[in-house]
Amino acid sequence: MSRRDYEIRQISPFIWQVEPFGEMSVPVRIYADSRLLEGIEQDGAGQQAMNVAHMPGIVRASLAMPDAHWGYGFPIGGVAAFDPERGGVVSPGGIGFDINCGVRLVASDLVEDDVKPRIDKIVRTLYQQVPCGVGSSKAIRKLSDKELRNLSRRGAAWTVEQGFGRPEDVEHTEEEGALDGADPSVLSARAIERGQPQVGTLGSGNHFMEVDVVREVYDEEVAEAFGVARGSVAFQIHCGSRGFGHQICSDFLKTMQKATSKYGISVPDKQLACAPLGRPEAEQYLAAMACGANYAWANRQVILALVVEGLEQVFGKDRDALGIRQVYDVCHNIAKMEEHDVDGQSRRLCVHRKGATRAFPAGHPAVPEDYREVGQPVLIPGDMGTASYLLVGADGAMDETWGSTCHGAGRVMSRKGAKKKAGGRNLKKELADRGVTVAWEGRSTLAEEMPEAYKDVDAVVSVMHEAGITRKVARLEPIGVVKG
Repeated sequence: MSRRDYEIRQISPFIWQVEPFGEMSVPVRIYADSRLLEGIEQDGAGQQAMNVAHMPGIVRASLAMPDAHWGYGFPIGGVAAFDPERGGVVSPGGIGFDINCGVRLVASDLVEDDVKPRIDKIVRTLYQQVPCGVGSSKAIRKLSDKELRNLSRRGAAWTVEQGFGRPEDVEHTEEEGALDGADPSVLSARAIERGQPQVGTLGSGNHFMEVDVVREVYDEEVAEAFGVARGSVAFQIHCGSRGFGHQICSDFLKTMQKATSKYGISVPDKQLACAPLGRPEAEQYLAAMACGANYAWANRQVILALVVEGLEQVFGKDRDALGIRQVYDVCHNIAKMEEHDVDGQSRRLCVHRKGATRAFPAGHPAVPEDYREVGQPVLIPGDMGTASYLLVGADGAMDETWGSTCHGAGRVMSRKGAKKKAGGRNLKKELADRGVTVAWEGRSTLAEEMPEAYKDVDAVVSVMHEAGITRKVARLEPIGVVKG
């Protein structure tokens, strides 16, 4: 994305805009400070956001969050809404391969002094409890074909019925842990096969389990509503739909490439292959994507149960005695049909969030009833050496970003680049010097996920706070990390 080719205009302290030109039908709007904007330009994510602005039926603008970086088709950190009544489309490139990669935050009554002396044992126990790494499998058992199809339809609730967690976990999960419209009949045999052994597994890459201390509370009222207090210990689980979701995306990219040609759709990048909403290809993809999303919620639900079991072993107390309760679970890679205001009229739109988090404000009916007076919890994981954030949705999100915000720190370095930069360094010791105990699977995981590979999460979160999209509630710092 080069400023020499076109103008990027600053329209507010934290919003930058490229007006439509060529075949673009809407502007590109980037949420960033000047330093983050520079990285988004250099990375090519801005150009990808411009490509998205060419797509049929896109409404208002192609959006890039401050953590945006290069992805498949859409930038990671990209948001776009499409109107089915105006030729709008759905594109797997706008959701990604790891369907419903997301994060779950769990609060507790534990404080740092309870946990710090046991942190080595906690990290080791969690590492042993939850299979990690590329191809990790069989945390519970290999599901039968029938079981996997039921899980795909019903998501987290199905796993609770199997004894993994509690109904209140589901109540504090986006969409209550299951998207409507999931139809396993559209899945390939290969997707079913890949999904059967991987429920309750962490996977690899940037997926993690984390032990955090709540260091700062910015909004006492909202923090209290979410059950989070300064000095308390919380746990995060970050993972997605594993090989199951990856296979669904791979399968339907072939379908969409044919559909793009069949319906005479012109896009500037073949990775934006898509189909018009309402057409068979789009309906089948959305049904399969819902299966992938439900799998991911079920996966995180099982991992939560395994984490609780491990903590009960370490402390010799049950879940209730430890005060363990789920704050929320949000997804980062998904497309959903939602009601939004467009020029004063309510429209049903297909909102693509790729590396972006839903951020509904107070009063929205989709927010759990016990949080509705304050708004939806928004979970923003950072890198394993710095911090993560708990935010809350604000009114600006509904006005400007289709109820969406950033999803994390966002990469600034490729995995290959990170490994090269980390050459010869003892990253385990560097993290220990910061007070972080780490366990990992995979020879290059620590190097690929080193803190320098990511943007400054404080800056990313501050942009969305200052722009009025989300508000800061609490800052969490890691003391123990398990990486895939």
